[in-house]
Amino acid sequence: MKIDILKIQDLNPNKEIQIANLYKQLGGDKEQTNLKEVLEEDNRITLACCEHNGQVIGIASMCTYKVISGKKGWIEDVVVDEQYRNQGIGRKLMKKLLEEGKKKNLSEILLFTEAHRIPAIKLYSDLGFQLKESRIYTLKIQ
Repeated sequence: MKIDILKIQDLNPNKEIQIANLYKQLGGDKEQTNLKEVLEEDNRITLACCEHNGQVIGIASMCTYKVISGKKGWIEDVVVDEQYRNQGIGRKLMKKLLEEGKKKNLSEILLFTEAHRIPAIKLYSDLGFQLKESRIYTLKIQ
């Protein structure tokens, strides 16, 4: 099992299909953006990827940005293949992103998870994330 940061040059049609199939496991009506667009250099995305025997079995992404209150990270799209859950892969992916956040001197890393994702909430709490008393609003543009 290997966890690395995925770069645009690492993409090939097979890996793109594997990630698309994995992404679907997040459920809901989320539509995946083209991976080549996601991994463009100017997009400031770090995509941690776990592979086992040539198969992508987990991903987690973090975008970084600068605002007046500091340099921050936002973690999204953390998913481990159903067949490989409860083996610590999500934790390893998250730790990889947290290491990258430290390298980038981020002042804060935020994430959002839905209330029914109990194992994810436990993982995030175990890693030191705390529930922030704020409200998240969304506006769909398209």
